[in-house]
Amino acid sequence: MVTKHASYPKPSTSTISIILLPLIIFILITLIVYPNESKLQAATSDCTTSAPYADFTERVKVKPDIRLLIGVLTLPGNYERRNLVRLAYGFQPEHSGHVDVKFVFCNVTKEEDIVLVALEIMRYNDIIILDCAENMDGGKTYTYFSSLPKIFDDEPYDYVMKTDDDTYLRLNNLVDTLKRLPRESLYFGLMTPCFGTKADHYMSGMGYVVSWDLVQWISTSDVARSHHTGPEDLITGKWFRDGGKAVHMYDATPAMYDYFQPPHLCYRHEFIPDTVAIHKLKDNLRWVKTLKYFNVTDGLKPSKLYHLP
Repeated sequence: MVTKHASYPKPSTSTISIILLPLIIFILITLIVYPNESKLQAATSDCTTSAPYADFTERVKVKPDIRLLIGVLTLPGNYERRNLVRLAYGFQPEHSGHVDVKFVFCNVTKEEDIVLVALEIMRYNDIIILDCAENMDGGKTYTYFSSLPKIFDDEPYDYVMKTDDDTYLRLNNLVDTLKRLPRESLYFGLMTPCFGTKADHYMSGMGYVVSWDLVQWISTSDVARSHHTGPEDLITGKWFRDGGKAVHMYDATPAMYDYFQPPHLCYRHEFIPDTVAIHKLKDNLRWVKTLKYFNVTDGLKPSKLYHLP
């Protein structure tokens, strides 16, 4: 006995279209009106607690090896020197640290300086104006260090450097050196004097680095507050001794030195590749010879706009 199955007519193409058309329209409306619906479901799904990939990558930042603030103590009217220093630090080898170079001076009082310094701040945003009368050894360095914890309380640095506008720093060498040193109780620079007992040593004012915890200590120390006049580099070393601070003193000799003019001294010699800092660049010619040694202008490309020998 043969069992026959009922046969049904195949739906026509027009019938399929009529059935699918509303579904297609619904999908299109959903995608247009609720474009983020699928992302929202993915973010709140029980299968994962991860944020969308784009949001995640925006939040992840590569932390620099160190955060360093370099304060260049200068005068409000030294416009040419600040411009030269900006150029010198703008063309340096890459490094893995976060380095901020700021020019530091006391209250601006001259009418012409008020306007011109304001223009510099608007253009470069690299100036710190301290609440003090301009001076060299009358407490300016103390005011600089003691003001920083309040200025940068939301994002402190690992290290703070005090230097002058006649010092040229090789930032990559400086960063590479600091990466190997302690993050606390650090006192780094050119140890002075070259000879003598360790109790007499301090870091030369050409440029020295202290860790952030020492900056905080200076800002609250009665020792520093009551004794901040005199040769500023010598006074800084005295603060740590008189305050009983057990600092790690790291001597950067021979990488930090004065511009060479005979005779040779322990802190004065010819240029070397591993330079961290060169001091006493008192005129443009010394700056030029220094920058030429480090091939700073090698990146200059030929152009019809200029012809330099």
